Amino acid sequence: MTSKADIAEVSQGRDFYRALVLRRQIILVGLALALMFSICVDLALGPARYSLGQVLQALIWPSQVEDQVRVVLWQIRMPVALMAAVVGASLSIAGVQMQTILNNPLASPFTLGISAGAGFGAALALAFGVSLFPFAIEYVIPINAFLMAMLTALAIYGLSLRQGVTSETIVLLGIALVFIFNALMSLIQFFASQQAVAAVVFWTMGSLTKATWPKLWISLSVLLVAAPLLARRGWALTAMRLGDAKAESMGIRPRRLRLEVLVIVSLLASISVSFVGTIGFIGLVGPHIARMLLGEDQRFLLPGAALSGALILSVGSILSKMVIPGTVIPIGIVTSLVGIPFFLYLILNRKAASW
Repeated sequence: MTSKADIAEVSQGRDFYRALVLRRQIILVGLALALMFSICVDLALGPARYSLGQVLQALIWPSQVEDQVRVVLWQIRMPVALMAAVVGASLSIAGVQMQTILNNPLASPFTLGISAGAGFGAALALAFGVSLFPFAIEYVIPINAFLMAMLTALAIYGLSLRQGVTSETIVLLGIALVFIFNALMSLIQFFASQQAVAAVVFWTMGSLTKATWPKLWISLSVLLVAAPLLARRGWALTAMRLGDAKAESMGIRPRRLRLEVLVIVSLLASISVSFVGTIGFIGLVGPHIARMLLGEDQRFLLPGAALSGALILSVGSILSKMVIPGTVIPIGIVTSLVGIPFFLYLILNRKAASW
């Protein structure tokens, strides 16, 4: 027979859970509103500055603004501002799932060498015109970057299957891959022409300025396909944080799940990097901010990571325009300056690094 005390305890637990869910939902709404505000500010800034009122008018009633304002906002700035949000969300989702399946807080597309692999593939096309895929010449740079990033991810997965390999070892292997690809990049620059070297260096800095509507639609399409696939595996990914043994006892196959998730997140990371260049630390910082705000439940962690990464890169886009008036600093430089202190914090803080 259930006592009144037991009923009260169950009711109290139910109320606590509802309050927790409501709090997390409010945080997600707050992040979404902050992202929309940041995008509007990003649209307002540039060589020709507009007020937020003008931006909102151009977004809601584009026919009622001047042709010049409409062209600048919709054709020039809108793809850049939205690409920042899409790429930030993609890299952050990739980072949070890499950290989940590898059970390591330092895992991200940047630290595991996926971004460096993409940079090497792009450099081959920029410097020597080498195409790893003989078709779609107009997209040779992003295709090269994508293929090298996927090969790097598959190599990491293959190494992770070896007996005795821990998550810390995988991160160290990823860092080793970063150095290998950086050395190969230096070799390419040594033999390339001066013009090609300038193009390679600018690409590796990461830049949103070359974002176009077609590139945005491709990146957004990949994000809209990948996010639901990961959301369907949300319960299994949450269980993975308990360890492989407990996950298997719940009917989950950790190796198969790791392969599926790694392919999906590698697709997200490689497509993003292939269009905008190397952008570091978004896949590291965004997930940790979301985890601190929302916890480990993938129902909230996944959208939270997406919104956090999108907001960080959107704010980075704003800062890249404000540091030197009239000049847009490559976004990869801005994100690195923000991300390096956080990376050092994770390394030096035992509690954060040990998870």
